[in-house]
Amino acid sequence: MTGVVVLAVVLVGATAMGLLWRSRDGRVRPAPEATELLADATLAGLGVDPAAADTTLVQFSSAFCAPCRATRAILARVAADTPGVAHVEVDAESHLDEVRALDIRRTPTVLIVDRSGRVVTRAVGQPRLADVRAAVARDRAAD
Repeated sequence: MTGVVVLAVVLVGATAMGLLWRSRDGRVRPAPEATELLADATLAGLGVDPAAADTTLVQFSSAFCAPCRATRAILARVAADTPGVAHVEVDAESHLDEVRALDIRRTPTVLIVDRSGRVVTRAVGQPRLADVRAAVARDRAAD
């Protein structure tokens, strides 16, 4: 009888954690560090020039990340369809100092950086196309 109770508790806990994970994965949220400018050295180390575009989509990827490929296609589409938007893909393994400085914990992670170098939005996991477009529109409206 005790085994059945333990099994039920484990199943309920695992289900709750799975639902929580799924509800947060890929959601585009305002970045907590939106009020802080990224250091020029951090941006330069990533190959990002925020002044080159109104909005820059910075994607952190890794070699064996399947959602990273889909995210790359989504961000490339937004950059191609929206004037003044650039997409930069960063290999997280090759830029560990910047990954630590920006608190990147998994791939794909997308940072939306405005012209002044502020991270205004962050998405962890594969974002939806509509969410990325809406976040870019919000960033442009804020300028």
